[in-house]
Amino acid sequence: MKKSSLTVLVLLLVLSLGLAGCKSSSEGASSDGKEKGGGVMIYGRGGDAVGLDPAHETDGESFIITEQVFETLTGYKKENTDVVPELAKSWDISKDGLKYTFKLEKGVKFQDGTDFNADAVVKNFERWVNGDAAKFPYYASMFGGFKNDPGQVIKEVKALDDSTVEFTLKRPQAPFLKNLAMSPFAISSPAAIDKYGDKYGEHPVGTGPFKFKEWKRGDTISVVKNDKYWKKGLPKLDGVTFKVIKDNSARLNALTKGEVDLIDGVNPSDLDKIKADKNLQIFERPSMNVAYFGFNTEKAPFNKKEVRQAISHLVNKDDLIKNFYNGTAEPAATPLPSSIAGQNKDVKDYAYDEAKAKELLKKAGYPNGFKMDLWAMPVSRPYMPNGQKIAEAIQANLEKVGIKANIVTFEWGTYLEKLRKGESPAFLIGWTGDNGDADNFLYTLLDKDTIDSNNYSRYKSEPVHKLLIEAQSTADEAKREELYKKAQEIIHEDAPWVPLVHAKPQLAGVSTIKDFYPHPKGSQSFVDVSMSK
Repeated sequence: MKKSSLTVLVLLLVLSLGLAGCKSSSEGASSDGKEKGGGVMIYGRGGDAVGLDPAHETDGESFIITEQVFETLTGYKKENTDVVPELAKSWDISKDGLKYTFKLEKGVKFQDGTDFNADAVVKNFERWVNGDAAKFPYYASMFGGFKNDPGQVIKEVKALDDSTVEFTLKRPQAPFLKNLAMSPFAISSPAAIDKYGDKYGEHPVGTGPFKFKEWKRGDTISVVKNDKYWKKGLPKLDGVTFKVIKDNSARLNALTKGEVDLIDGVNPSDLDKIKADKNLQIFERPSMNVAYFGFNTEKAPFNKKEVRQAISHLVNKDDLIKNFYNGTAEPAATPLPSSIAGQNKDVKDYAYDEAKAKELLKKAGYPNGFKMDLWAMPVSRPYMPNGQKIAEAIQANLEKVGIKANIVTFEWGTYLEKLRKGESPAFLIGWTGDNGDADNFLYTLLDKDTIDSNNYSRYKSEPVHKLLIEAQSTADEAKREELYKKAQEIIHEDAPWVPLVHAKPQLAGVSTIKDFYPHPKGSQSFVDVSMSK
């Protein structure tokens, strides 16, 4: 072979190796067989994060990022919502259920080099309790309000020493340990909060396995390996890049081409195609969610129960499941999915019945129907793969009884904020449970205490409130379940929502992904995930 030909061949080999390095997935080992790094996994998703301060956000697109950067005092098992130690390695609970004393992990550092300790925990909780629902909506939803609010559960958080923190409650709260494990109650660096102020949501700093690197709005968010992570040998990946690809089919196409490694929001109709591809694998997230059609009970005509009940008779859930979920969902009669203890299986759903709907509309004073705005989600979510199409299907059914629905939408962050403020008359949205407890659905979404946070229907029922507070304050799980069942009966009659479906979300990834367990709560850390050839 001539020297010039050899040179060309060498150059071609170098070039081909360089191109191979641009692939989305990791090249897991060097030529001598030794591990050289976990590579960067690219995660394709339908929408961008709203913000990266976990205490401020309520959406899953934000939490899938914050769970890489932050950690909570308590955590969940990989596959379910059983509570396990996290930043708190152990705890003691007083007999009256009013004091929780946590022993913290020692030697843990925030990603900015400052110490994680009991003072940092206290400062985080002081920040939240002195806020409001606009800043920290989940705090009100899970702990009954803010400082001086009558429903506030947490009386005091105190550092006993550098690695011991004590919580004193005003009343027992049965799901307290589960609540602490929720994404919004991740512990932030107090120094970073002070440094960045109102911009902290763009510069998050926690103790987690990955550090925030970069956010290109509407496109990508990158996190990189925290080399000083306190759990030895983790994370396995060098980083994760979260890429927005709004259309579900385009996202799958990117996966097939090798441009991304893992995607959510898989169209149910594409499952067979994915299963037939030996280079791909399916992941099914355990169902712990509800998609719903909500009414603002403070706005006419939805302030009348008969109108809400009438519309409940106009939603054909079986058709929605057939047309948009390809069987990967079950109809919802109540807000609680079957995976949550306390679901009332005796609640009889509103049957599709146009005649009954007309009768109820006439009783409410709207015999010829009315005009309304119906807000539709702008992004694909695990509980609702195509909010626009579902809105159109509901629109067609409403038209049959003279209800003319104008479909409206906004950018995702704006959509959520407007819902929180009560600006929408009727809307499509959903919820993925955070902690596996009925309280996280019924109290969080439908109690009078949580108006201006997650109760978008602004539903107020004193009988429901009394049942939910009693259930929160009761240690006996069987009694709690009975209280939740009674609450569901009242909610069903009042119809502040039309619960639509409980979905079984599908994800797909390359065949080299290992140790990925989609968590029922809708997001999880990728701390254990690896990609190997």
